[in-house]
This record gives sequence, structure tokens and C-alpha cells, in this order.
Amino acid sequence: MQAIAETRRPVQAAEGDRKRVWNLLVPSTLDWFFIFLVLWLFVLVEPGWNRLLDDGDTGWHIRVGEMILSSGSVPTTDPFSFSKPKAEWFAWEWLSEVVLAELHGWLGLKGVVWFAGVLIAAFAVLLLRYTLWLGADPLVALLTTLLAVGAASVHYLARPHLFTMLLLVVSLWIIGRDLRRPGRAVWALVPMAALWANLHGGFLVLLFCLGSVGGVAFLEAALRRSERRTRLAQGGRYAALTAACAAATLVNPYGWELHRHILSYLSSDWIKMSIAEFQSPSFRAENVLQFEILLISGLLVAGRLLWERRYVDALWIAAWAHFSLQSARHIPMYAIFAAPLVAVEGSKAWRAWALGQPRKSPGRTLYEFGRDLGAGLGRATLWSAVFALSLLAVPGLLKWPSDFPESEFPLAVIGRNENLIRGRRVFTDDGWADYLLYRFFPVQRVFMDGRSDFYGEEIGEQYLDLMYGRPRWRELLRKYEFEAVLVPPKRPLAALLDLDPDWERCDEDEDAVLFVPRAEGPNPGPGGAHPAQARLGTGILVPEANETVPPGRKY
Repeated sequence: MQAIAETRRPVQAAEGDRKRVWNLLVPSTLDWFFIFLVLWLFVLVEPGWNRLLDDGDTGWHIRVGEMILSSGSVPTTDPFSFSKPKAEWFAWEWLSEVVLAELHGWLGLKGVVWFAGVLIAAFAVLLLRYTLWLGADPLVALLTTLLAVGAASVHYLARPHLFTMLLLVVSLWIIGRDLRRPGRAVWALVPMAALWANLHGGFLVLLFCLGSVGGVAFLEAALRRSERRTRLAQGGRYAALTAACAAATLVNPYGWELHRHILSYLSSDWIKMSIAEFQSPSFRAENVLQFEILLISGLLVAGRLLWERRYVDALWIAAWAHFSLQSARHIPMYAIFAAPLVAVEGSKAWRAWALGQPRKSPGRTLYEFGRDLGAGLGRATLWSAVFALSLLAVPGLLKWPSDFPESEFPLAVIGRNENLIRGRRVFTDDGWADYLLYRFFPVQRVFMDGRSDFYGEEIGEQYLDLMYGRPRWRELLRKYEFEAVLVPPKRPLAALLDLDPDWERCDEDEDAVLFVPRAEGPNPGPGGAHPAQARLGTGILVPEANETVPPGRKY
């Protein structure tokens, strides 16, 4: 018998090796999920890859990365503005900017959006796998993950925050594994924290997670004497881990000044009131409706988690629900925290109902189908990477952007008037200023771009004074010696400049109007009236009726 068993072992090992090779080479359901996401988000539905460039911040991120690569050092003073020249500045996402610059140098904007799209799809795949690992039913996990992907799409832009979305899922998985079975693997979060601090300011969310686990453990130790020793040990362990990760985040070009700067940025009342992505969400768009579904279900689940004394999970849901209702930019974070927990609790109800149905009923059949589906969702292969790379390799297959989207930026007006804009002092929308930096830097400087943390309230209020034609608009035009004004035609400043004898329209379309100083004095229109007065009648133009938020960066 022993001889027979020894004979079988090599055969079984060979069969196991063949099975592993087969599983690696044959696409899994997880691969198809990855492929589906890329096609759904960026290929089959307009605006496709262009949606990742809706925010002009991507442009200056690329230029910063190029500066770092060429100089070999991280900037400490501002290179972009004429309103705050050489002022202290933190390139607090410098490593992400280097990545974007390398991709841009290799493939142009095609490389930038491709990488961003792959990061988003990888984030979704990891979120699904994490949800399944927590014990969710495969069908319920798929549904909640798709809800999370849809809700998080409010912030799908080719910007450094995509690294935070991906790293947060990884961190929650590592913490979850450690809470089930403590081990040394959780200390991998320390080097991850150092990396994260150089990629994006969202590393603070990791410190929040670790600190909350330790804090809740200490609280439970005080309230529950029967578990006091265990909870004190867990609290001490996570306190040490939080401290180690916090120390690791100091490994950045700016040291603790980075933390001070980020905290002041996040606590600025002016930024909260003036920048669009820091505003509360408007529950009108489809992706925000998906967030609303997750919000309601998450808060219901949080109540059950409290009943089950799972205080950390309940805290995470409640805290990020609060943050996301304050600021739409936090919706993806809430979705990452809430969706897996909603899936786990929903799976309990789904299983109880489905297993109570007759064996051949539709509900039981669907449940069994989900169980079969789960096997494929747990297997990773090379095909996701092959598909991602093939997107770059097949010429002419996809509509890759060669420039920023014309729907968001006045490309036509800028292209026709490059000689009046390039290298000049231009007052323009802060998002359009981002694009000018992308297109014309290093000869271009701007009054205010999307770096609201750098410009602060003083320049921000001057920007709003100009854009909305407040009393000192003419004084500010003279102070900064603007050589051109490029604004949306419905902004009050456009109407005021139409009436001003020192400025004239030199180009316009339905999205933008370009003004330059009049070289030879007023140019009367028909009947002796200024051209603008002939067009506008009273000459009064107010902001659009539905415009309640000052211009700022988009979600």
C-alpha cells in the first residue's frame, strides 16, 4: 500500500501542476469582470477615455513631473503663477506626477488615460475580491461592487487620488486579515505608508483606519472586563502600528511640513465654501444616485453592526458617510468602506431567503448560479494584464485623446489666438489655466490655476472678484497688468468688458470669449453705440440662474 501511495504522489503532483498552469492560462470570471469594466467605463460609452481629462489639473501634474525628471529635485517654490511668484509650494504628489510625466513622455495623453483607466479597473477588481474574502455571496458582491464603482465615478479623473483608491482597498484587506488572525504581515503597511505619502495626501485615511482600530480596542478594554487583556494587547499593537506608519509618512521631501500643509488645506473654511469638489453632493446625476443607495443601505447596516458590537466597522461607515455628505470628493472613500460591509450583511438575508426556496425555483437557481460564479471570481490569471496591454498595441482600435476634451476647454479659441495667449498674462477660468500650463509651460504663467491649497483665500477672492465683476474688478485688472481675458461668455466679467472702452472682443465661440486691451481706443458700433451695447441691449449680464457654486475644480 505504501508503494502504491508513493507511486501516486508524483502523478498527483503532475496533475496539480497542469491544473495550475491551465488556471493561469485560461481567462477567469475575474478577468472578464476587469475587461467588462474597461469597456463599460472607457470604450463603449461616450465620452470614453476623454472623461479622465475633464479636470485640467492633470496638465500641471504632468508638467511638475517633467520638471522633477529634468532637474532631479522636487520643487519647493511655485513655478507656475505670476500672482504668487516663487512663493513656498508643496508638490505633495510628486511621485504620482513623475509617473504621469513618464507615461506622457512615452505615449502622450494616451498613456496617461490608459494608466488611469487600468488603475480604476484594478481598484474595482480588488474591491470585489476583498468583498468575497469577507464572505459575501458572489452575486451580492458583484452588485455592491458595481454600485461602488458607479458611485466612485464622480471622481474618475487622471489624477493622483486614484492611487489612494487602490491603496485603501489593499490596506483594508491587510487590516481585515490581521484582525481575524494577527500576524507580522500587517507591518507591510509601514513601507506602504511611506510610498503612499509621496503619491497622494490621502495617506491620512490609513492613519485614521489604524488609529480607529486601536482606539476602539482601548475603549472596549475599559468597558468589557472579560476581554480586557485581549483588547489592551490589540490596542497597544495598533497604537504602535499607527505610530510606525505615521513616522514612515515623514519620509517625504517636506517632512512634517507636508502633514501641516494637508491638514490646513482640509480644514480651510474658504476652500470648503468655494471649491466645487469640496461641496456637498447634488443628488441628481446617476452616479450620485448610486451613492445614495449605498448611503442608505450602509447606514442601516451600521446600526446592525453596532448591535453585533462590531464597532470599528460601524464607525468607518458612519464617519465616511458624514465626510461624503460634507464633500463630494469623499464619495469614493465612503463607497470603499461601505460596499463590502453592505454586501456581507445583504448576503445573509439573500442566503436565508434563497435556501428556503424549492430546489428548482428561480430564486434557488439564481443562488446556485452565484455559487458557481464565485469559483471563477476567486481565480486570477494573466489575461487582465494581456488585455490592458493589448489596448495600447492595436493601432486605430480606440479613440485615444490627443488633447484635452473640447467640451471642457476652449481649444478652438486658444488655437486660433495662440500669439495673443502664449506667454501672456491671461485672466481665465482656473481649470482653463491648468490647460494653458499644460499647453504652453514653461513660457506660460497664470493668475490662478487648480491648486487652491497654494493660492488660498486672498488670491481666491480676487479671482472671484474678477470673474463675477465685483466692485474692484477693474482695479485688479490694472494691478496684475493682464494682457488678455479668456472667460465663459455668461460670466459677468464678459459683459463688463464688452462695455469697457479699454477692452475689445477679438474672438469667441459658444463656450469662450477672448478679450484683449484695445490698441486705438473705443471702436463704436452701429449708431455710435459700443458693439456690446448693440448686442445686449441694457448691457447687464448676470450669472446663470442655476449657478450656485463659484467656479472651481470639478468632482
